[in-house]
Amino acid sequence: MHAFRSHTCAALTAADTGQTVRLSGWVHRRRDHGGVIFIDLRDHYGITQVLCDPDSPVFAQVEKLRAEYCIRIDGVVKARDAALVNPKLPTGAIEVYVRDVEVLGAVTGDLPLQVFGDQEYPEETRLKYRYLDLRRDAMQANMMLRSDVVASIRRRMWDKGFREFQTPIITASSPEGARDFLVPSRLHPGKFYALPQAPQQFKQLLMVSGFDKYFQIAPCFRDEDPRADRSPTDFYQLDLEMSFVEQEDVFQTIEPVLKGLFEEFGKGRSVDQDWPRISYRDAALWYGTDKPDLRNPIKMQVVSDHFAGSGFAIFAKILEQDGTQIRAIPAPTGGSRKFCDRMNAWAQGQGLPGMGYIFWRDGDDGLEAAGPLAKNIGPDRTEAIRQQLGLGAGDAAFFLAGKLADFEAIAGRARTAIGEELGLIDQTRFAFAWIVDFPMYERDEATGKIDFSHNPFSMPQGGIDALAGDPLDVLGYQYDLACNGYEVISGAIRNHKPEIMFKAFELAGYGEGEVRKRFGGMVNAFQYGAPPHGGCAAGIDRLVMILAGTSNIREVILFPMNQRAEDLMMNAPSDPTSDQLMELGLRVIPQD
Repeated sequence: MHAFRSHTCAALTAADTGQTVRLSGWVHRRRDHGGVIFIDLRDHYGITQVLCDPDSPVFAQVEKLRAEYCIRIDGVVKARDAALVNPKLPTGAIEVYVRDVEVLGAVTGDLPLQVFGDQEYPEETRLKYRYLDLRRDAMQANMMLRSDVVASIRRRMWDKGFREFQTPIITASSPEGARDFLVPSRLHPGKFYALPQAPQQFKQLLMVSGFDKYFQIAPCFRDEDPRADRSPTDFYQLDLEMSFVEQEDVFQTIEPVLKGLFEEFGKGRSVDQDWPRISYRDAALWYGTDKPDLRNPIKMQVVSDHFAGSGFAIFAKILEQDGTQIRAIPAPTGGSRKFCDRMNAWAQGQGLPGMGYIFWRDGDDGLEAAGPLAKNIGPDRTEAIRQQLGLGAGDAAFFLAGKLADFEAIAGRARTAIGEELGLIDQTRFAFAWIVDFPMYERDEATGKIDFSHNPFSMPQGGIDALAGDPLDVLGYQYDLACNGYEVISGAIRNHKPEIMFKAFELAGYGEGEVRKRFGGMVNAFQYGAPPHGGCAAGIDRLVMILAGTSNIREVILFPMNQRAEDLMMNAPSDPTSDQLMELGLRVIPQD
């Protein structure tokens, strides 16, 4: 017999009755029933109930076992009485009578968290003792899901004629939208490598090298501020690139991969078959974000004309300033003062003085508008707003005003909150949308400097001629894919012509010399017959997070950092030794 097991803890059935078997696993739960000890023995595959009575030669040893001891048992399989069969377990028709036991790994001290049960623990505790947290059923399921998703992606990409190639982990620093992690060079004192934010330059160089279709499950490293749906240090993405393609070719290639993936692992939730193309400008207007959740039917509209010169002085005065706007957020079925007051309280919790609102109800003389805004702007303007928004009795609308930069994002959050409060979001659906026509550039409000707003290696729509006017008017062949309120893909048709690249970077403040210094390898390569090419990257962690039904990305990463970018289990980041610093020619300057 094998040293540790003849079967897994999910394998035994009534057909094995009478066999002597060997199992290894962890003590999931221990129960003492009047001298008979029952143990739920757990391994990666499942649970088997084993029992030990006083007739067993190892009863005294079994009495000492506690939760999460790792043990090996030998015993005889017996059928359970019909009344004691547990239909919830694959092994629920049998139990194993223990005849020998060996402790493979004891537990010393108290467990910092219990594996059995569904007790909640602080995330800091879970991350510090991640190896225990990962033993729990939900975490095992999440990590198996992740593994299955990655395997499925690989099969689907190979089936589409893509080949997988690996690109370097140690490379040169380049501006790609986030801070680099720098790596000091021992052989070249004072110089630094960088961990790649993405394989961006390398995958483009693969196209120049004559490979037609590339993909990779690529590790990416970015020193970013953490949030619930983003790791602050590293993540994985499905990275792909193709030669001789236009934007629509990329869409047609990746859509079937993701549709199939979500149909395979979506647990019965429907997957939208038609994925709309929405311009960045329209997405910002209608949804207040470039990653809209289309399960929410609410679509915002501009209603500035109805408030200009109106009796509501606050909004009328705002509209006298340049670059201001009034935006309405329809709230179907939200037409009650109680709901409007609740949303006002929500807005105040977001740091706003509140939101203006109107709601409509049936009155003695027909449809009646209520709320302070309705009284101030009068019935004609109120009716015009209602007709524009397509609302009726039992509905409401909320209003925000100001400069777009000051309120657009919070308007998007308000749209989400209203949809959630009113139960308008279809939780059984995966809703996708391509966001296209991104601006190539944006202005830093603090410095007034023009910088790239998206991927700097994208081709501007209109080519070099488009770069002759106002940079803020230039659109790129850049695109994102949103799913249920999350960005899951970002990509672009690449700028493969050096003269256009130099001009594009010049508008962002990078001279030709700086571009050659930072991207010399790629610029040189583009002088030797570079093909048109494009691609995209899908965040693996975020895809699995959505499929797992969680909003916390750390739930689907084996060993994640916490929100302060610390590894509590491995104590990283840590202080280097003096010898390490000396070897690298570095000195740490204490920060005040």
